[in-house]
Amino acid sequence: MHIRLALAATFAIFSLSACSSIMEGTSQEITVNTNPAGANCALEREGTVIARVSQTPASATVKKTKHDITIRCSKDGFQEATFLNKSGTAGATVGNILAGGGIGWAIDSASGADNKYDSTVNVTLVPVGTAAPAPTSAPAAPAAPAAK
Repeated sequence: MHIRLALAATFAIFSLSACSSIMEGTSQEITVNTNPAGANCALEREGTVIARVSQTPASATVKKTKHDITIRCSKDGFQEATFLNKSGTAGATVGNILAGGGIGWAIDSASGADNKYDSTVNVTLVPVGTAAPAPTSAPAAPAAPAAK
């Protein structure tokens, strides 16, 4: 009887481990939208192109890792634009650590399943010859009255 109980407990622990792998998967689809549409975009990780979108809006499937993805978009008549899609933590990771402990987290971390990216990104392209919009700042404080 004790052996059956021990086997059942062991099975339960291992079935809960790698929860992110099961719930979130090791790859993810990223949709790239540009303004204007019709841009060609390369998804790069650590200097290597890992996927391409030949005409936006469109999607690409990437393997999830802890490394950020830079999305570079170009279109004739427009300046190249980039978007940094940061790698974050997948929602099932916390539950996985609590339920499965270190084993499940180690499996998910090795496979990339405990990471995620923004699913949809929006990139604005600026026409060639046009200055990129300046960041907005707070209005200047009124000048002090001149001394007499």
